[in-house]
Amino acid sequence: MSYVSRAWRAAAPRRLPAPWRSPRPLSSASGPTAKKSVPYERTLQEEGPGSGEPSRPPPASAQVVVVGGGSLGCQTTYHLAKMGVSGVVLLERDRLTSGTTWHTAGLLWQLRPSDVEVELLAHTRDVVSRDLPAETGLHTGWVENGGLFIASNKQRLDEYKRLMSLGKVYGVESHVLTPSQTKDLYPLMNTDDLYGTLYVPKDGTMDPAGTCSTLARAATARGATIIENCPVTGIQVRTDDFGVKRVHAVETAHGTIQTPCVVNCAGVWARALGRLAGVHVPLVGMHHAYVVTERIEGIQNMPNVRDHDASVYLRLQGDALSVGGYESNPIFWEEVSEKFAFGLFDLDWDVFMQHIEGAVNRVPVLEKTGIKSTVCGPESFTADHKPLMGEAPEVRGFFLGCGFNSAGMMLGGGCGRELAHWIIRGRPEKDMYGYDIRRRFHHSLTDNNRWIRERSHESYAKNYSVVFPHDEPLAGRNVRKDPLHEELLRQGCVFQERHGWERPGWFSPAGAAPVLDYDYYGAYGRERHRDYTYNRLLGDEYTFDFPPHHDIIKNECLTCRNALALFDMSYFGKFYLVGPEATKAADWLFSADVSKAPGSTVYTCMLNRHGGVESDLTVSRISPGAPGSPLAPAFEGDGYYLAIGGAVAQHNWSHITTVLQDMKFQCQLLDCSEELGMMSIQGPLSRVVLQEVLDTDLSNEAFPFSTHKITTAAGCEVRAMRLSFVGEMGWELHVPRADCVKVYRAVMEAGARHGIANAGYRAIDSLSIEKGYRHWHADLRPDDTPLEAGLAFTCKLKSSIPFLGREAVEAQKAKGIFRRLVCFTTEEKVPMFGLEAVWRDGKVVGHIRRADFGFAIDKTIAYGYIRDPAGGPVSLDFVKSGSYELERMGVTFPARAHTKSPFDPDNKRVKGFY
Repeated sequence: MSYVSRAWRAAAPRRLPAPWRSPRPLSSASGPTAKKSVPYERTLQEEGPGSGEPSRPPPASAQVVVVGGGSLGCQTTYHLAKMGVSGVVLLERDRLTSGTTWHTAGLLWQLRPSDVEVELLAHTRDVVSRDLPAETGLHTGWVENGGLFIASNKQRLDEYKRLMSLGKVYGVESHVLTPSQTKDLYPLMNTDDLYGTLYVPKDGTMDPAGTCSTLARAATARGATIIENCPVTGIQVRTDDFGVKRVHAVETAHGTIQTPCVVNCAGVWARALGRLAGVHVPLVGMHHAYVVTERIEGIQNMPNVRDHDASVYLRLQGDALSVGGYESNPIFWEEVSEKFAFGLFDLDWDVFMQHIEGAVNRVPVLEKTGIKSTVCGPESFTADHKPLMGEAPEVRGFFLGCGFNSAGMMLGGGCGRELAHWIIRGRPEKDMYGYDIRRRFHHSLTDNNRWIRERSHESYAKNYSVVFPHDEPLAGRNVRKDPLHEELLRQGCVFQERHGWERPGWFSPAGAAPVLDYDYYGAYGRERHRDYTYNRLLGDEYTFDFPPHHDIIKNECLTCRNALALFDMSYFGKFYLVGPEATKAADWLFSADVSKAPGSTVYTCMLNRHGGVESDLTVSRISPGAPGSPLAPAFEGDGYYLAIGGAVAQHNWSHITTVLQDMKFQCQLLDCSEELGMMSIQGPLSRVVLQEVLDTDLSNEAFPFSTHKITTAAGCEVRAMRLSFVGEMGWELHVPRADCVKVYRAVMEAGARHGIANAGYRAIDSLSIEKGYRHWHADLRPDDTPLEAGLAFTCKLKSSIPFLGREAVEAQKAKGIFRRLVCFTTEEKVPMFGLEAVWRDGKVVGHIRRADFGFAIDKTIAYGYIRDPAGGPVSLDFVKSGSYELERMGVTFPARAHTKSPFDPDNKRVKGFY
């Protein structure tokens, strides 16, 4: 018999004694071998028709066609049918689960460092443990044996404590255990090297065949049609009268189905299916493996284990264990076979062996336990380890539900429901920005194979890494650089990556810290970078305490508050909305009244029809300029200049484009983000310095707050805007790309004797939260309304002008606000980063969305939405009357609630009154 210990000992010379040695070398292009053994009593391989004919003829038409019969395809079909959609057809080229779902480990962990993902996981758990059995009378294979997260160091246990605090908000039971308590719970575990563990009693496992077959039965009972052995051969796309591409039909080997909606749930094969419609699907296929042990005495009823620091998981499999993990050198599936079904690869022991040592260390009995089978199958992985969901930007009606990074079973129920909402109502119910294919990747990246491969590898390799607040990727960097990149790099800029852009994070006094080409962490025979300054600086910040560069960021912030600082914000999205119906479109798109005279600038939101905030941005009314000018383009009709945070620029572009298409407005949206740079000079001395550089009067009377004009700086034409995102008097300079360095140097030279300093986005984060300015996708999300977020002033409710989301906002105003964003400060200087639980009078009422340290007021500042546990409206009196505590990693800290910004509450500084 082969034992785990023999495999482990054989790892050193990289040669395995029979019978462990693979029968042939495994290349990245190798196809499936003979059938391997999955640890489930039942699969769907032998069920259904065996003739190669479809299980039923395809219909001539359908409202929705779901392609792919794995976890996501079945969950999406089930939820569409449950929500009343008739004419839902699921097409599976072989049999249900035959791609990747059939061999999945099927683990479900309830806690993740994301409030939305906790909600998605909770719904999956409800579906498989409660809803499906109640609807069908069938058992899905759900086993509730609990989950145990292993911490071998303080940082890891701190991360688990953060999860525990978030779990209290959602009613997820969890306990931080000592090593001795862990030993009592799991007697077979080695706890000598433990720092502690997190135990979640109601975690569990799912059976892929049982879950998907039960979903199929429940869906068909509600009118859905499921057709197996029916491969898709083409997607018909037609262009409408307004030039918009839309899904028209799905072609199969057995007939064509006319439909306006296709859902790509094809897993590893999703990229090929996308190509049929001209849609980029940025994912890669990789081999992902686990081994199944022989029987282990005493293992029955033990919880599933994730030992993140050893990058290994141990899944209870009856009286045995499945052992798997995530390695730094995964094998890419280079050429995905269309014929692959219920297949497994040969396990490459050289790759897998790194998990064995951790498994044996954690459960020593494994050293003498035989291996019953190996399971190595394909899985799809993405650039940020998040699924790809939502409507594709290239083709309307083509939806994605793929790229689940081995989490398709556990996220399937929640994501299937959200995808159904997306299809039916035009948007999901929850904030799915982190999964939305239209929003989170710039269009230049979704077909960039090198970027996709590098980032997908890093996301896979770091899957079990601690999620630190200030971490940055090393892969796929330097794709988009702004015109000041080299200038700032020489001055010690430590860059962050957002949307492919390199943006300034903070400035190191030690000098340049360039981001180098990706070294794959030394995998695949590549030499790992040595003396990598940027990587070392990142590593220094791997903490849940105040980072070592805290005082550097403090200096940047206080220089801005007391003198002036220059922020390079060139990565911002810069769009023009122009044309005969631009004002009509602007009235509908923007919640505030932006139809003012040229020269005005307005802060506004964009809403969805449910009143949720899709964006906050500034909109400036402009006059026509010269043809081809990125600073002042020529146009007929009206024109507006939109400045949007670069990390959400693609999201804004997609939202605006969708609305323009749906409403058929006669106007254009132009993207000049790459052609223009943007510098923001902020602080009490900004007027003194800029008056030397700009050829215009900067007095309050001549250049009031929230206005803009074309002027010259250092002999270059620029658009100057008097705005602030940090709560100080200041101006933004929007500059043609070729002139940015010249203008930058002129400003820095003029500011030198006044103490000007470069500052980055870490300073912006602190300064903006101190002033109470919102950050979209932190304080503001599509599931938050302006009334809840304290932004009612951005809604033109006193006018009669209709705008998208107005009816929902008016209805909420009449009914009352049952959730409200509140600012908290703590007297104790303790670092917070978001996800902390908010306690009011001894009850959990919400959690923190965003937190930072405010250096001017010298306090920790946190923003979170709170509710009344009794279910009543959350008035300002309710906010003021409570006694609050914020729970950080299981420890509560007294907090004060504010109904106004604790810094400059009268808003004097931005208007130049100091």
